[in-house]
Amino acid sequence: MSSSHVSSATGWRDWCRERVATLFPGYFALVMATGIIANAMWFEGHRDISDVLLALNVVAYCALFLMTVARLIAFPRAVWRDLSEPRLVFAFFTLVAATDVLGVGLSLRGFATIALLMWIGALLVWLALIYLGFAILIFVNTAERADIIFGGWLIAIVATEAVAIHGVVVAPSLGDAAVLAVLFGHMLWGVGVVLYAIFMVQFTQRIFFADVRPQDVTPLLWVVMGAAAISTNAGALLVLTDTSSSFLLTIRPFVGGVTLVMWGWATWWIPLLVIFGIWTHGVHRLPLTYTPLFWGLVFPLGMYALASLRLSHAADIPALDSVSRVMVWIALAAWTLTSAGLAGVCWRQLRQLGSAATQP
Repeated sequence: MSSSHVSSATGWRDWCRERVATLFPGYFALVMATGIIANAMWFEGHRDISDVLLALNVVAYCALFLMTVARLIAFPRAVWRDLSEPRLVFAFFTLVAATDVLGVGLSLRGFATIALLMWIGALLVWLALIYLGFAILIFVNTAERADIIFGGWLIAIVATEAVAIHGVVVAPSLGDAAVLAVLFGHMLWGVGVVLYAIFMVQFTQRIFFADVRPQDVTPLLWVVMGAAAISTNAGALLVLTDTSSSFLLTIRPFVGGVTLVMWGWATWWIPLLVIFGIWTHGVHRLPLTYTPLFWGLVFPLGMYALASLRLSHAADIPALDSVSRVMVWIALAAWTLTSAGLAGVCWRQLRQLGSAATQP
């Protein structure tokens, strides 16, 4: 083998190794965003678009999962450093939410067993992360107040509600235990709503009563809306789910009322988040360049579309379906732009790598 070939092979190996070592733990938001738009397109009747997105999502999930496992094996200290960082630990919840969103998409297409296994896996990871995350928050975090301006901590709520939704979807495959899965879904939905209320107290204090710099406003801010939207989605699904439990039927009006409040709260945030974007990139002219955080903007748009559709069925208000029909295309447009940004970054990196490999 010539020295140029050896250099090229070494360059590619080093590049791949660096990608794995520096993998952002929240990159599974890409799968979350793609999956939720695929699911929304499915329910809106655009099955061909949904199938294409699902196929891309399976590839993305497998690639990110393998990279995560490789990072855990080859760079355990880097993984632990991220896990023990209060501002990063909750990013790992994107793995849970991505698994659940993809699992729901597979369940819609009849892959019940795979969807059930994915739900069990997501639940186990959620159980480990939820207590590790709060342990880090309690014992490691040294900030005087919880600075969640990036909205990253709210991904824990998104993952909690995603487990609830996925569990209710796969419940029919559990036979006699289905009612327990639905009951568990109600419990997780409640946990997510309570955690959202707790975190939002800190969040609103930070964003409304403290200095906010343009660089503080990142795409992850949209998770504030996304967490409320997925709580709406979960609540509406619970209202629509048939159950033999008289107790669950009794609390259904309560679930429906809270669900409507969460949808209203999510809706209220959308114009404000747009204003934040204009203030950051229009007034202060911060460059609008691709980062993996942009998937944290795309996901809430898709989730809001699906939540509006499901709420229209739960509340029997067909007019809400029109909101979903518009928002799902906005979400797809945002997904396309973000994907183009990712492709551009990858292309530039590969060109630089190829140029370096051909130099003598």
